[in-house]
Amino acid sequence: MPASPLLAPLARLAAATLLLTGAAAAQGVPPDIATQLKEMGRVIDPPKVGAIYGRLQQQEPFPGIRIERDIKYGSAERHRLDVFTPETVGGGPRPVLIFVHGGGFVAGDKHTPGTPFNDNVAAWAAKNGFIGVNLTYRLAPQAPWPAGAEDVCAAVRWVGDNIGSRGGDGARVYLMGHSAGAVHVASYVSHPEFHGPKGVGLAGAILVSGLYDLTALSFSKFELAYFGDDAATYAQRSSLAGLVGGKLPLLVMMAELDPPPFEQQYKLLTEQLCKSERGCARTAVLADHSHISEVYAINTSDISLTSQIVAFTASGK
Repeated sequence: MPASPLLAPLARLAAATLLLTGAAAAQGVPPDIATQLKEMGRVIDPPKVGAIYGRLQQQEPFPGIRIERDIKYGSAERHRLDVFTPETVGGGPRPVLIFVHGGGFVAGDKHTPGTPFNDNVAAWAAKNGFIGVNLTYRLAPQAPWPAGAEDVCAAVRWVGDNIGSRGGDGARVYLMGHSAGAVHVASYVSHPEFHGPKGVGLAGAILVSGLYDLTALSFSKFELAYFGDDAATYAQRSSLAGLVGGKLPLLVMMAELDPPPFEQQYKLLTEQLCKSERGCARTAVLADHSHISEVYAINTSDISLTSQIVAFTASGK
């Protein structure tokens, strides 16, 4: 009996996820760390995971990398970004990786002195053929929705206007967000009203453990602080429809040990993409990783996540 046409997109999604997850497993989580993460379970615990990965990370100064700190990209105090470039740039303009940190909408920063996070993301980018950009954005409850999307928009515009003088290619800008940062990236990408006269300004977006359909969520105090308590606004403030109906190339990832709401949202988005006219996105479930470790492992020997970035940006889709 031939397979149902309704199952074909989901089969393609499963095959793509298995393929990419298997490729990443070649240099994934060290066995001892994988055991510790599994013992923690599906929790979000930055201090505990940071204690594990902090000893594996470089800290500033990073040999061969020049860092420009706290460049203003807007008028608010938190409108600051850091640019990581190789001290010697050759071979033509480099693609750009902009990273938007997490923090539950109410916390987080692009750089915390004395820790390697989130410098590790931009440092990896500068060491691996990119210009790395880390940005800080306004926080809830003082800056509720759509402040995150507005701030991402302002940072993308700054990069488009200024990255060429730093060796970057304004036509190859990739925007990556983790957790709340992924929500802000998805909001920006999916709502054209934030793009401005020059359009979205991106070659692709990378969504790591984000939330996309607010109507399918049970809100915590963190979502309430940012999105508010008026459920009538949640459909319009969601990114699912705009991501599925859009054309920008997407890389969508989650951690194997993500809390259930993130897994549910990953499945919801990736299944809807596979059923749409645009077809399946590039996807990956990062084996043995947790919600925090997937990003804290960047710039170590663990290439679970970064191998997906390299493949995605090289493919152009």
